[in-house]
Amino acid sequence: MANTSPFNHRSSADEVLQGRNLSGQVILVTGANTGIGYETARSLAVAGATVIGTCRTAEKAAATKLRLQQAHPGIDLETAVMDLASLASVSDFCKQLSHSVIDTVICNAGIVAPEYGETSDGFEQTVGICHIGHFLLVTSLLPRILSATAPRVVMVSSESHRAPPHLNFDALPYPKASYRPMKAYGQAKLCNALMAVELHRRFSDQGLTACYLHPGTMVTTDIGRDSALIRFAMLLVRPFTKTANQGAATSVFCATWDDCGELGGNYFSHCAKAKPSAETANAQVATRLWERSERWLQEKGYSVAPL
Repeated sequence: MANTSPFNHRSSADEVLQGRNLSGQVILVTGANTGIGYETARSLAVAGATVIGTCRTAEKAAATKLRLQQAHPGIDLETAVMDLASLASVSDFCKQLSHSVIDTVICNAGIVAPEYGETSDGFEQTVGICHIGHFLLVTSLLPRILSATAPRVVMVSSESHRAPPHLNFDALPYPKASYRPMKAYGQAKLCNALMAVELHRRFSDQGLTACYLHPGTMVTTDIGRDSALIRFAMLLVRPFTKTANQGAATSVFCATWDDCGELGGNYFSHCAKAKPSAETANAQVATRLWERSERWLQEKGYSVAPL
């Protein structure tokens, strides 16, 4: 299918949404306090959507809400605490969420951990935060998502999903003994891609559109918050890469583009359909990851919402 997007690598989130009226839509954005997540939440709220932005701490949530409302008085914005490194935090957020219908979920938050570390539930933190926390979030909210007129789930993956070329279930998540930051990150981003593919396969007949994307390379973000080296590298390349608002462009494009048939199950970069790794087309791997993720949750006392 040919790309029909009028946007490109220079487009910003504000340009993608220019002239759009998103009033009446409820959109959830994870990691909304900084970088791409902040610009995604801000641009969608300015376009009229009711935006729920999640942040890791109450302090970050309050500061983000104040900053956005001061910059754009009158926007319909909520911020809430949700730490993807804690399944209890994710579960509590879902239980406390007052909206009965969620039109779109943008799974934006992520991390590149310079050293091996674990979530509060004992998972390697890169996969734990990028994939497992988001898996619990989306599956817990599925009944509310599927209640929307045109429900969507947008996974912020990365070009890093190409390495590893195959998902090694014997080393998922990466064990401490063989931990390498970028290998763990690539594994997590491949999980994001496969989750989008499997979501679309399982629920497209109920109207759900799921897709995944690459926001841009080394875009200003908090993803390297635990690594001085990564923060320094991003500072050096900042003049040569996208701004955070440009980095958010593909996220808001996938959240609002009218052609659901073009979006569904596909990979996007620079606001246009792109060719993903061959592994993302492996239906058996996608299904196996989904079932493994369900078992992880069950082992920790959580379960996928009944549909």
